[in-house]
Amino acid sequence: MSDSEKRNLSEQELQDLVAASDSGARSVPGGLGIFIAAVALTWSVFQVLLASPVSPYILPADLINNARQIHLAFAIFLSAMAYPLFRSAPRNRIPWYDWVLAVGGAALALYGYAFYDKIVSNGGLADATDAWFAVAGLVFLFIAAYRTLGPVMVVLAVIFLLYVFFGSSDLVPDQIQWAGASLRKAMSHMWITSEGVFGIALGVSTKFVFLFVLFGALLDRAGAGNYFIKMAFGALGHLRGGPAKAAVVGSAATGLISGSSIANVVTTGTFTIPLMKRVGFSSEKAGSVEVASSVNGQIMPPVMGAAAFLMVEYVGISYVEVITHAFLPAVISYIALIYIVHLEAVKNNMPTIGDRVVSLGRTAGGMFAFFAGFALLSYSIQYPVRAVVALVPEGAGWVLTLLIGLVYLGLVWLAAQEDDLELDDPKSEVVELPEVSKIFKTGLYYLLPIIVLVYFLMIERKSPGLSAFWATFLLFFILLTQKPLKALFRGEGDALGRVREGLADLVGGMIAGARNMIGIGLATATAGIIVGTVSLTGIGQVMADFVEFLSGGNLILMLVFVAILSLILGMGLPTTANYIVVSSLMVAVVVELGAQSGLVVPLIAVHLFVFYFGIMADVTPPVGLASFAAAAVSGGDAIRTGFTAFFYSLRTVVLPFVFIFNTDLLLIDVTWMQGILVFIVATIGILVFTAATMGWFVTRSRIWETVALLGIAFALFRPGFFMDQIQPPWEEIAPAQIEAALAEADPGDELRMVIAGPDFDTFAMKDYTLVITVPEGADGAARLDALGLIVMPEGERAILDEPMFGTPIAERLSSFDFYADDRVEITAVRAPADQLPKELIFIPTLILLGLIALIQSRRARAMPQGEPA
Repeated sequence: MSDSEKRNLSEQELQDLVAASDSGARSVPGGLGIFIAAVALTWSVFQVLLASPVSPYILPADLINNARQIHLAFAIFLSAMAYPLFRSAPRNRIPWYDWVLAVGGAALALYGYAFYDKIVSNGGLADATDAWFAVAGLVFLFIAAYRTLGPVMVVLAVIFLLYVFFGSSDLVPDQIQWAGASLRKAMSHMWITSEGVFGIALGVSTKFVFLFVLFGALLDRAGAGNYFIKMAFGALGHLRGGPAKAAVVGSAATGLISGSSIANVVTTGTFTIPLMKRVGFSSEKAGSVEVASSVNGQIMPPVMGAAAFLMVEYVGISYVEVITHAFLPAVISYIALIYIVHLEAVKNNMPTIGDRVVSLGRTAGGMFAFFAGFALLSYSIQYPVRAVVALVPEGAGWVLTLLIGLVYLGLVWLAAQEDDLELDDPKSEVVELPEVSKIFKTGLYYLLPIIVLVYFLMIERKSPGLSAFWATFLLFFILLTQKPLKALFRGEGDALGRVREGLADLVGGMIAGARNMIGIGLATATAGIIVGTVSLTGIGQVMADFVEFLSGGNLILMLVFVAILSLILGMGLPTTANYIVVSSLMVAVVVELGAQSGLVVPLIAVHLFVFYFGIMADVTPPVGLASFAAAAVSGGDAIRTGFTAFFYSLRTVVLPFVFIFNTDLLLIDVTWMQGILVFIVATIGILVFTAATMGWFVTRSRIWETVALLGIAFALFRPGFFMDQIQPPWEEIAPAQIEAALAEADPGDELRMVIAGPDFDTFAMKDYTLVITVPEGADGAARLDALGLIVMPEGERAILDEPMFGTPIAERLSSFDFYADDRVEITAVRAPADQLPKELIFIPTLILLGLIALIQSRRARAMPQGEPA
């Protein structure tokens, strides 16, 4: 047996690995174990009731108003029960100190609930007693976060907390010093009010994230995870490199319902990695494919590792808009990964497995038809729903429930015609590929709760929490009834036993959902300290100054440094905490420095930029947790697996730079037809970029062909760059003519103004690009008043006075000192110029791509059979 094979972990060890990172490695037998499970079940029941439409009628108002405190109390208590504090701590019993930490931590989390009236009477400011209880609460929180998340999150939070108190110390560099805060002020901010621990992040975890994590746990418990993997393997396993392609698609499907990269790696990897190795992938490459596809699951809507719900709060747009903007980059990233493994298989002439031969075109067509049909069904379901509501407006809810029940019964009857899906052994001598036509119907009813979720989110535009509640409620019914119904339809006995099995599945799924939430709840609470520090101290401006110093004002370098810092800050953090940290510190940097350099992008693009690089920390050594998990499965070297996975993830790394400069990729302000064109062109672009980085297109690429392919990918992703060289995108207007320019523009048009002046804090001169939307108004002067701008022409100069208080522009220009000796002025005004459609650049670009394909095809045909290209 090779060393590599000796390092392979057993199935039990792999499950322990997932448990240690996601749900806790401790398993307590007997009555105490039942008590811990009951607490977890109670947490799930409370969260389901909280999200339900009847919560105001069945839960006391004070429980609803203080749900964040209750949420954290459950998380701290269960962390002490489920996660050993030390490596040597017992795994099958609870030591005395964990009882102290569990009960004490939960009680301190509920401090604001218990003393709510007192805190309100003090105006939210902590007195001396409150402050010391808050200090104790932070200590207990840090201990819980350490045992659940590891030291990285805690160390980060402690560093930021020390900065709050000792920001004026001589040990702190002058550039980042601040006045510091008293104990009472800091603890009010961090523990008593909703600015720190109990801030937006924990609120999102309480309202939305728990229900989606529970939904995923229940769906997996019902058997959907195995169904998705079987479907992917049945559809793609027979192709060259098929197990790797199945791993990508299977991880994409499980990523829809999973909030954990590590769980995704182990769930699909235990099956796909051995099969990838069988067809010729090395241990490291097999693990890397699984890592790249599993981590990509965190950028795939609708859950996005719970970051989607946080973006709603931080960016201030609806949930539907967030997942719409995030959808296209995630999809084309997965398409590129499938292409990567295809090129690996072709380059190495890998064999196929199984005894079926199906054309790639037929497979791709079938998969497209499935996903297109699912999307069409999810969209078109609104029409029969509206018809039912129109026919029976009073009883529409009951009629729709009955119809869903009938559809469910029909799909379960269909599933009962085939045997239940069993987990396959990837190490068996003969690998039998599942027949999609047979397994397809065994799990169609799993799609019902997903359709319900999509319907409520996208069509009804209900809140994420309420949408997840109804989808989860349907899953309750499915878990309770699927086994008894199948037994009934098959004519099998012991219906009562199947009912008990269904109830056990439901209870087990709810317990698993609660345990999976322990880490997320603690991560959002601990990350709240970092968010609170940013809002209390203004360190975000310091980070902007630091990055500006490093980049020397160069826009591309600035983005590169922000990407690197996001990756470093994300190391060792779960997805949710990762996003909170990088967005709190890095978003303001990109927004401010970008505006100074003339780059003005929507806030959602900036949030997605830092989020993408934050989750790359799960891939990248030395901390890449997902890479270590994959290496444990494959028996490969963890560091080499991490670097290979990062190389495979280059297409994910390049996408944020693309959508920062070309927001069409995020489907911002595009029509349906434009959106379809963007999807087609972006997909071609990412495939061309992938071919360039892999050094293989039709055949092995020469150096000039690789360079040309990179240029083609750039042109497809950012055609505006080349069109701007042909025709300027902006018409320059003299600053003193701003009033006339506003008068001539149509309401709704955009103008860009470059504002120059002294910084309020540093007094250094700086530039800022201000984008204004032309308002309604009788003339230019009226429109200036509507904007809040006070312009004082002095010859050719346009001097700005401080904008009118309370206007949006006043806030955006608040960083300027309008009373310094150097005046704030408008140095440039730009209006959009008439320009040819940038899409014209695609024509010569695609012609060049076709020429390279033709050249490589001829070279491939000219090579002797069997000779490497």
